[in-house]
Order: sequence, then structure tokens, then C-alpha cells
Amino acid sequence: MSQLSFLCIASYFKGEEFMRACKELGNTVYLLTVEKLAGYPWPFESIDEVFYLPAQSNSTENLDKMILGLAHAMRSRKIDRVVSLDDFDVEKGALIREKFRIPGMGQTTSNYFRDKLAMRMQAASAGIRVPAFSNLFHDQSITDFLRATEAPWLIKPRSEASATGIKKVHSLDEAWQVIHSLGDGRHNYLIEQFRPGKVYHVDALLVDRKAAFTRVSQYLATPMEVAHGGGVFRTGVLPFDDPDTVALTELNNQLMNAFGMQYSASHSEYIKGDHDGQYYFLETSSRVGGAHIAEMVEASSGINLWREWARLETAVALGQPYVAPEDKGLYAGLIVSLARQQWPDMSGFADPEVWWKINKEYHVGAIVQSPSRERILALLDEYMHRIYNNFHASAPVPDKPTS
Repeated sequence: MSQLSFLCIASYFKGEEFMRACKELGNTVYLLTVEKLAGYPWPFESIDEVFYLPAQSNSTENLDKMILGLAHAMRSRKIDRVVSLDDFDVEKGALIREKFRIPGMGQTTSNYFRDKLAMRMQAASAGIRVPAFSNLFHDQSITDFLRATEAPWLIKPRSEASATGIKKVHSLDEAWQVIHSLGDGRHNYLIEQFRPGKVYHVDALLVDRKAAFTRVSQYLATPMEVAHGGGVFRTGVLPFDDPDTVALTELNNQLMNAFGMQYSASHSEYIKGDHDGQYYFLETSSRVGGAHIAEMVEASSGINLWREWARLETAVALGQPYVAPEDKGLYAGLIVSLARQQWPDMSGFADPEVWWKINKEYHVGAIVQSPSRERILALLDEYMHRIYNNFHASAPVPDKPTS
């Protein structure tokens, strides 16, 4: 196999398995990260060289430094592919590809996987339902939108991840108060009608705009509910023959094709509205799902999304076919919460179905695996009550992301 050189961008500590697998495939692996993560336990045995940025920011100054530094580095080092391992690095990766003419997703396509306004507009233009929304550019258009739709509404940053920075408002006056509070940055936000419903996530590996692997799951407590209501995060794999699974798999394929996704891992979210039973697109990303969803997918399928993403990228770069490993077809569920204790005693989570336990300060959580989805749901319910009684803590959602 020919050796390739991969530049992996990670402004947060993640993607270790991608880099390990990439190196095992015979590639040269470069890591571009930020100085404050220099002491983190990166898989240095799989990394040929590390480049550091002074900050995570996508400011013009920081991006200019990145391009200049890489221009010097590339005088003696070849880079064949660029992979952004986190949402906040998608812009960096696209800019590097455009500037140095490296194959892969450019800046226009990358916006569909990063900018919540761009992704909604593109989905709507492709005939995919989205909740009613408006940009925050033109005052009268915003007022017209608020008068034409029912409260409540969500005011969302266009480029943050998860529930960071989202504000829920319940009246026209309250909406305008929040909009005015955004000051000169309001153009970086959108407003969207909030409709209750069941929220799903679809995790996939795609090649040539087609899914090589897909896993459909339902949030039992959504990231926004947890962030704003202090709950316990839970999600579980849907029945494989469930009508929701079939419909969401097809919808996700339609979305990826509309967004021009050639090849990557992806994590997408949809809602089935309580008011009409229809599916609506919420958001997507061109990376492996966070919050330990990747581990849950592995418990269910036997497929490590990080490692397979590395295999996929390498195969595409070499012009070779990519085939995902055989799917084990088990059910799995994930439960995670903040904890009052620094290192919670999780010895009581000893059921044979426990596949993984979290090992993180002030967190409690587990992944369970079983051939029976009913058993998964029963365990998640039992563990939720146990966590609430013995461990649970909550914290306000940050206005800005933290590492």
C-alpha cells in the first residue's frame, strides 16, 4: 500500500483511535492542535509530528497564522489529506484544502455541515422538512416571522455545537430582548420555531454520497433537555426493522446527497413532530458523534466509527473500494450524567449487559449491550433512577463552548 500523509485537526482532545488506525494503515500522521492541549495524552506513538496553534479561534488572525505555518511546513512535508476531527475544526480543514488544493470538502460544502443557517436553507431547498426559521439580518422580516409562527422559539448560534448558547423565548417582546442583547454578533444567530417531538440521531459512514454503514437511535433525553433542564442524558438504538429506522435511514441518505457529502463520518439529528408525525431535519456534522455516542454505536454494531473513518479516508485517497465490517446487530443504550462526587463509585453497575463505564471526574455513566431492546430500555430506566438518587448534579449550559 502506498503511504499517504494525513493532517488531523483537533482543537479539542478527541480522535485518538482515528490517528492510531491511520498510522496502522501505513500512513504518515500529522496532528494540528492548540498549545493548551500539548500536555494531553495524545497517541504520540502514532503521530509523526505535532503542530500547534496559539488558540482554538477561527479568527482571521489565527487562521492566517495557521496557513503561514503550514506553508512553511509543507516545503519539506507532503500532505495528501486533511481531516477535521471536531465541529470547530471544519472551517480550518476546508480553508487548508482550498488554499493548498488538497482533495476533499471545500468551504462551500463545509458550511452545510457547520453553519446551522446554511444547512437549514440547503435542506429546505432540497425538499427536506425543517422547523420554521429565520435569519436575524432584517428587522421587519424577523417581526413578520414571529407574527406568522407560534411560540416558543429557539435563538441559536449558527456555529456552536450541541446546546451551547441556545436561548428559548416565549413572546415577541422576549425574542427581541434576546436579539438586541446579541449586539453586533446577532448575524451569527438564527431563530427557529420550537416544536416538541421525538428526537433521533443517525450516525453513518458515507462513500460516494451513499451510506456504507448507518445506525439510527433515539434520544430518551436530548442534549438540549439535559443542558437546560439538568437531566440525565440517555439514548438508545432503535429496533432495526422499526418504520422510524427505515424512514430516517432514507432521509439521511437524501440529506447527505443534497449536501454533497462525498465521503466521511457523519452525525445528524432529526425530530418527529408531535403535532403532525412528520420528520424534520435539525442539524448535521461531518464527524463522529460526541458524548460517547461512538462507543454506543460500537457496542451495538462492533464497528468503531473512528477507526473505520480512517480506513474509509485511506481507501478513498488510494482509489480503493471501502466496505464496512459486518454489523453485529445488537442493541445498546447510553446513559451519562454530571456527578456530585469527583470519582463516583460505579461498582453497583454490575449487570452482565454493562459494556462500558465512564472514567471521568465528576461524571457517572455506562453503556449497556443486549440482543433485547426491551432489556436495554429497562436498564436505562433503572440506572436513571439510581443516578438521580445517588450521584446526579447539574450545571448551567455555557454561553460559549468549553474544552
